[in-house]
Amino acid sequence: MSKHKQKIAKIFEHPISGNIDSKKFLSALEHFGAEVDLTKEHHAKIHLNGQMFSMPLPHQGNTLSKDTIVELRHFLENTGLTPDKL
Repeated sequence: MSKHKQKIAKIFEHPISGNIDSKKFLSALEHFGAEVDLTKEHHAKIHLNGQMFSMPLPHQGNTLSKDTIVELRHFLENTGLTPDKL
């Protein structure tokens, strides 16, 4: 499994992983065709398959919060980017 697929699969792990690097995750999304725009409000706007998600970026470090991971999981399910479809 490629490193990009591993980053996407990590979002769907149970229990929720507490060490997902936001920069590496955004890079993986771009690899699978997402457009990522960083805003002045410290968010990443992710455009994928006609849908948009505004993800808050961590203020300290690069680790995503568990709440953000749950929201990302739902967004990825809605866009069809799940580990079983990669």
